[in-house]
Amino acid sequence: MALRKQIDKILGKTLVAIMAIMVINVLWQVFTRYVTGNPSSFTDELARYLMIWVGILGAAYVAGKNLHVAIDILPSRATAKTQKKLKFIVTILIILFVFCAFIVGGSRLVYISYILGQQSPALQIPLAVVYVIIPISGLLIIYYKVSDLLNLRS
Repeated sequence: MALRKQIDKILGKTLVAIMAIMVINVLWQVFTRYVTGNPSSFTDELARYLMIWVGILGAAYVAGKNLHVAIDILPSRATAKTQKKLKFIVTILIILFVFCAFIVGGSRLVYISYILGQQSPALQIPLAVVYVIIPISGLLIIYYKVSDLLNLRS
């Protein structure tokens, strides 16, 4: 559990830092547009990519805290033993989905973007760098869910 707490702490601080950078970036865009009359060319693109990172990493953070949106009508009416079985099944389904969508799909997206040499228009950074957060987040979610399964067993 110590590793999980460390990952939570690092992930939380990373999300705060990304949000802070995004706020500064958007404030700079507003300043350059309305005060100087010459809008910055990179801020829109940077804000978009930071929003992607916040959304994807935020999904991993929420999965680790078990705070994701859930419909709990069925589990709340079930016995404790049935609740445990439902939680096991749902966790397995989450792991399978994340593996297919985030790990396999995200890795393919990163690979294809890298091979094609795609660059972002304004920042001129490889799009593979932007997309690499998808498989990283998938690995984090799978780690959290496997950890939940191990805790469910004990």
